[in-house]
Amino acid sequence: MLNDKTVFITGASSGIGAAAAAYFARAGARLLLCARRLNALETLRDQLRAQYHVSVHTFQLDVCDHKAVKEAMNNLPEAFSKIDVLLNNAGLAAGLDFFQEASVDDWEVMIDTNIKGLLYVTKAILPSMIARNTGHIINIGSIAAHTVYPKGNVYCATKHAVKALSESLRMDLFGTKIRVSTIDPGAVETNFSMIRFKGDQDRASAVYAGMTPLMPEDIADAILYCVNCPPHVNISDIIIMPTDQAAATMVFRQAEK
Repeated sequence: MLNDKTVFITGASSGIGAAAAAYFARAGARLLLCARRLNALETLRDQLRAQYHVSVHTFQLDVCDHKAVKEAMNNLPEAFSKIDVLLNNAGLAAGLDFFQEASVDDWEVMIDTNIKGLLYVTKAILPSMIARNTGHIINIGSIAAHTVYPKGNVYCATKHAVKALSESLRMDLFGTKIRVSTIDPGAVETNFSMIRFKGDQDRASAVYAGMTPLMPEDIADAILYCVNCPPHVNISDIIIMPTDQAAATMVFRQAEK
């Protein structure tokens, strides 16, 4: 149980973030949730309060905005100011194009969200963890952190960066009791593909056609496992793949009958 523990989740309005929020709420944690979509976040907050009777504080935040991140972290309600678990979940893919044909704007969005956002939030929260000599940082990576694939260029690069940052953070925190974990999923059925393909439902649906993907709850279960390990145990990295997926681009698809 995580009673009296405060868990901060970025990108919490849907997908893995929302599923993780529900899992932590069920475990009794106090929840600090942010996302860009405030309406969806507030709906989730009301559901979690009603179902699990936990304390939930929500606020709108674009993790790419360094100034906004600092201001938000400096103005948290007292009850939520000491964060025990940080889940850096906010992230996205934009486009799937050959390098020479890709949009620089898409590159900027991925770099700003997947790398800079993680850096800004972690930087803002870490001093308090160090002062208390306790805490757990969990970064959501990807199978793209371990292998690249055609047209994945900059997205894969950002997830390789998340892996490198997680590993270096463990080294920089050597001698403290702060844990750092990375969860690297394969195909998870969320709005990830809809965002990548800019609302093209047909392309997004094709990603999961004929196969059984992971669900957000599968990743939330792994996240909670990492947190619930004894304090002397640090789960450094978990790679989670659907049974139907053997590699980033190797997916078994059942033929339509």
